[in-house]
Amino acid sequence: MKYYKFVAVIACALLIVSCFLPWAFYPDRNEVFTGFYSYQNLFGKPGKVFIFFAVVYLIFVFIDRMWAKRVNIFVAAVCIAYLIRTYILYTQCYFGTCPEKRIGIYLLIGGAILLLMTALLPRMELKEEKEDQSTE
Repeated sequence: MKYYKFVAVIACALLIVSCFLPWAFYPDRNEVFTGFYSYQNLFGKPGKVFIFFAVVYLIFVFIDRMWAKRVNIFVAAVCIAYLIRTYILYTQCYFGTCPEKRIGIYLLIGGAILLLMTALLPRMELKEEKEDQSTE
């Protein structure tokens, strides 16, 4: 990937910004839930977790070591797993009432998928090891 670091920064920024945008509107309560607000803190604050994942990922993007790229794959996979949990939690219907999905949850999905794509396709320049050519 030619623009690996740029796309990774965009993905992290998208993930962080989506935490502050509305994720779902609950018509029975007439409230909009975000990554940091839910009625009486029923769903916790998953925005903090996603911001933590984005910051850790961003730190390891700028370390040009193989172990950092492997850690990024792990962080992106855990982020996707937590995204699935959060999506199900925020968009499930209950007692016949279904919440209306808002733009924040879709941007969160896009940011997490972009994070996984940049983790799986890093730009690494491999150094060739020089073999000892001394043959007798």
